[in-house]
Amino acid sequence: MNAFSGFAPAIAAGRSGHGAVSMALASGRVQLVNIRQESLTLARWRVLWIALGFAFVALLALVRIAYLGASDHGARGTSLEEALLPPRGEIADRNGVPLARAFPAYALWFNPTALGEDGTPLVNEPEEVAARLKAIFPDLDESRVAAQFAAGKQGYIRRRVLPEEANRVQEIGELALEMPMENDRHYPQGSMAAHVLGYVAADGKGRVGMEQVLDKHLSDPNTRGTPVSLSIDSRVQGALEDELRRGMKLVQAQGGAGIVLDVDTGEVLALASLPEFDPNKIDARGQKLMFNRVTNQVYELGSTFKPLSVAAAIDAGVVRNLGRRWDASPVKVGRFSIKDSHSMGADLNVVEALIHSSNTVTARVADELGPERMRRTMIDLGMNERPYIELPAKGFPIWPGEKWPRLRSMTVGYGHGIAVTPLHLASAYAAMVNGGIWRPATLKKLGPGEAPKGRRVFKASTSSRMRQLLRAIAVYGTGKNADAPGYRVGGKTGSAEKPGGSAGYRKTALVSTFAAAFPMDRPRYVVIAMLDEPRGTLASSYQRTAAWNAAPIVGRLVPRIGPLIGVRPDDTRDVDITDLKPLIPEANK
Repeated sequence: MNAFSGFAPAIAAGRSGHGAVSMALASGRVQLVNIRQESLTLARWRVLWIALGFAFVALLALVRIAYLGASDHGARGTSLEEALLPPRGEIADRNGVPLARAFPAYALWFNPTALGEDGTPLVNEPEEVAARLKAIFPDLDESRVAAQFAAGKQGYIRRRVLPEEANRVQEIGELALEMPMENDRHYPQGSMAAHVLGYVAADGKGRVGMEQVLDKHLSDPNTRGTPVSLSIDSRVQGALEDELRRGMKLVQAQGGAGIVLDVDTGEVLALASLPEFDPNKIDARGQKLMFNRVTNQVYELGSTFKPLSVAAAIDAGVVRNLGRRWDASPVKVGRFSIKDSHSMGADLNVVEALIHSSNTVTARVADELGPERMRRTMIDLGMNERPYIELPAKGFPIWPGEKWPRLRSMTVGYGHGIAVTPLHLASAYAAMVNGGIWRPATLKKLGPGEAPKGRRVFKASTSSRMRQLLRAIAVYGTGKNADAPGYRVGGKTGSAEKPGGSAGYRKTALVSTFAAAFPMDRPRYVVIAMLDEPRGTLASSYQRTAAWNAAPIVGRLVPRIGPLIGVRPDDTRDVDITDLKPLIPEANK
């Protein structure tokens, strides 16, 4: 036997094992190749699907472009500037304080078809839903809203809803109560200057005030990005409204009106008509309060006209000597008789007549002036036309006409027989104290040199004399309650009966007015305060005349607004009335 023969089986067995390993390795390589091929195929499919997705999106874009190109509603390009513009321009006061702004807000809308055309509009009963809304909005008219729900009438329930209120409405769970986001007009100062601003109606158009006047400017994309600055000073406006409101309450007046006017430019720093409305909430009551007493209602403003008549007489040379004594007894013209409210003596000089507000002496002065010259002065002061101001609501005066008889001239001289707005009076007083130049009133803020030239009505010397006389009235006469220390106030009271009684006037219904200017050594502002039908109360010593109710309003207002508009109190300065004092008995006591 071969020595090596025993190893043969072992070698054979070794070869057999090596073959098995080789086969296993070959099989693994095949599996790896298959996996790689499957991954590659999957990747290719993924790439294909992505490419198809992109192609589909591109196809949609092409279809959209083709549609827009074929239709007549092409896409409108919008610039970034236009996109950032407010939907309606802002209104600000002369110092930049916002008075009217536009901002997005929720509205509450009732949609009766929210649950289907044939279904019931609400899940719960209309009365129950209305009651739950009433709990969210205390001022809501619950019965009206319940009736709207029951009738299935779509429409607004509320135009302005706060976010927290919107959340509470959502909790009610009624799909018919929808809250669309809309552009809303907001008045940050509330009801302040409401008659100046007006409001924006549901159609997006301005109504009543400067919102109506400036509607095109505020809505035009080319201009609405720039706020409109009014001449109004919100600080002065707030003080005027506050003092007017206080004065009304003290004497239980039906209404009030006031204005603060720059005598050199005609700019209106404040204009108030009370009671006011809230432009943030226009309802039936607010609609009734939109009538503007300052620019739209005409009154016989009584004795406030007397200084104007005296100024016209001085200008015409009728009054040359202020010391001349005038008959103060009743004036009889035909069957009519002009009397004073009480006896003031047998005769008075012009200074005394203004201080004590004599109808008889003023009538005699007007009589010597004559109807034609009196009428001409009133025309020059704009009393025969609607007041000059931008507001749309402007009342037309009750004007006596072309030919004035003697009696008409005399009654106009002391403020009867002609009815004008308080704004007419303010502009006239500005002309009387500013050197004699009448200028139209404006609610637009004017820059340096932009004031209109105006027209001359009185001589500069006449204006200087009237400043003395108005100051004397506030120091010694019926205007004492308006004399704010250090502010050199001058002015004239006026208390006129309202027309309508059996004798032509209602003796129990007065219009009380105080027309003033300050400081009288260099007049800068005219202030008018008027009360409609004040009553005699404890606060007015049971008197109804302007000396007791309208004059105190000015006396409280001037110290509040003076420092705000550049007039500080100064007890060392005053207009010189030395030459008038010998003519005033009260000054020599």
